[in-house]
Amino acid sequence: MKIAYTTLSCPNWSWEQILNETTRLKYDGIEIRGMEGEMFLPKARPFLPENLEKTLEELHSKQIQIIGLNTSCQFHDLDKFDDFIAEGKAHIDLAQKLGVPYIRVFGNKVPDPFQKEQIIERISRGIKELCDYGSERNVRILLETHGDFSDLDHMLPVLEKVASANLGVLWDMEHTYKRYGNTIEQFIEKIFPYIEHVHVKDTKKVNGKFQLCFIGDGEVPIKNNIELLKKYGYTGYLSLEWEKKWHPELEEPEVVLPAFIQYIRAFV
Repeated sequence: MKIAYTTLSCPNWSWEQILNETTRLKYDGIEIRGMEGEMFLPKARPFLPENLEKTLEELHSKQIQIIGLNTSCQFHDLDKFDDFIAEGKAHIDLAQKLGVPYIRVFGNKVPDPFQKEQIIERISRGIKELCDYGSERNVRILLETHGDFSDLDHMLPVLEKVASANLGVLWDMEHTYKRYGNTIEQFIEKIFPYIEHVHVKDTKKVNGKFQLCFIGDGEVPIKNNIELLKKYGYTGYLSLEWEKKWHPELEEPEVVLPAFIQYIRAFV
């Protein structure tokens, strides 16, 4: 397995600092979720048309792989459906130019359980449209286990309805832990054929609520999860999703990124 991190971990770093630290810390790749304060990546400085050639040269010279572009796309809300289709297609176009293999999307929510079928149908329709668009551009779509879509009851119907060879799953260990606890193998057994990427983060309960914490200090059975991945033959990336962008109170990336790669390499 290879080791990566998302740029959520270091929201205040410049592109140049990200490249330098990725090389120094010997990460195998980076996953882009925001860049220099810009969350819509086609507008981020390194990815503007006038900077794209230089960015590709920098990545090549430092032998750094961008492994994914993470979007905000989620299709449960009809009012925002078309906007997220446009966002997804713009990121697919950028991924094609950068030679990035996938973009990440969400199912996210089923706000009304009485409309679950209609919402899953809508989500499947949005993801299918992006899968078709991405297929023509050699960019895959990964649906993250996130929100209500962290369990089999929500994920499997979408995977089956979309029925696209261009769709995979991004398994977020922390989200499924909050749903399944330590009884995760049933989920992995069903979902593993779709898993193409993995997010690693940790959490623990504080006053009855889950709270993100330093890797290894929480309750997520990270080592056991990695053993399960090995058992089923996973050879992709394990990517630290340290949500510093959304939780500024979390430890700084200068501390977390070196600690994570040392921690995780002991298991892989």
